[in-house]
Amino acid sequence: MMKPLLRIFFMTLITLPVFAQEDELPTTVDPKVEAKVRAAHIAYITDQLALTPEEAEKFWPIYREFSIKRKEIRQEFRNMKQNPDPNKTIDQNEKDLVEKQFDVKQKELNLEKDYSGRLLRVISAQKLRTLPEAERRFRQMIIDQIQRRQLQRDQQRNLKDQTQKRLQQRNN
Repeated sequence: MMKPLLRIFFMTLITLPVFAQEDELPTTVDPKVEAKVRAAHIAYITDQLALTPEEAEKFWPIYREFSIKRKEIRQEFRNMKQNPDPNKTIDQNEKDLVEKQFDVKQKELNLEKDYSGRLLRVISAQKLRTLPEAERRFRQMIIDQIQRRQLQRDQQRNLKDQTQKRLQQRNN
């Protein structure tokens, strides 16, 4: 029952525009698309882990909390990378980033250990072991989709440019 529903959901996701603005590199993702990607993520992970409705009901609040905390840890590192200390040399800032990178990895590992323990009370160890690979496949699927759309846009732009050049040549 879940497989046909999942296929239909992904087909509708494929037909959506990924970004709010077509011709420019987006700085933000369309909130509607972001919500649909989140829903597709939930459907995909639920299907890949073969979560029962009872497991899913307990799994997703824990997983969301974990994801938010992991995002915060990663954002802290990105902020440090984007805003180096002006009172330090480039080399000192780079050394700080190396240390911060180790700190981030350790924090992520500690977070993963903590939440793995919590998730093991809800799902089996086998399902938990499947989770990282399912997340990777979902991310790759989204990246592939974005790249396909970008290629299609580029091809359409090239075709439009070629048509305009031909028209200009005819008019000259």
